[in-house]
Order: sequence, then C-alpha cells, then structure tokens
Amino acid sequence: MIKRIVKMTFAPERVADFQAIFNASSPLIRAFPGCRHLELWQSLPPNDNVLFTFSHWDSEEALNHYRQSELFISTWARTKVLFAGKAEAWTVV
Repeated sequence: MIKRIVKMTFAPERVADFQAIFNASSPLIRAFPGCRHLELWQSLPPNDNVLFTFSHWDSEEALNHYRQSELFISTWARTKVLFAGKAEAWTVV
C-alpha cells in the first residue's frame, strides 16, 4: 500500500469552489479501483487557503491508473485553475 499527499494552495476566494469540486468527486475517487482511503485537510488561518488531499492506494500502479482516468483528468482540470501556487505531491509507503 502507498499513501499520496497532495498540497494545493488556492486563491483565498476559490477555496469554497474547490471544496465543492472535492465534495462532488470524492465519492467517485473513493470508489475507484485501488483507492482505499481519501481525506481532505485544510490548514488553519492564516494559511487556510492551503489544502491537502491524503489518500491510500493499493499500489503505485493503481494510483497511476487513476491519474490516467477521465475522472482524474476532468477533476484536475477544474481544480488547477483555482490555484494560487504550484501543487506539490508526495507518494510514501
């Protein structure tokens, strides 16, 4: 099993937009083959425009399969336009 942490910094006025995207897509991501867990974390003020997704995957192959899926591509396209900075990601065991 691997764990994936993605740090995203949003324009402050776009955080609610992202949360709506996450709330709509998270059940689909959680149901994706190989996904075992998904959480959304938000930093405390004054950095509450920094959010993290934390997920567990069966394997790196399962994560890569998700990242090549239409679900990821469409969700990421709607998300990245809300960023105030570049996203960062880590895959750990």
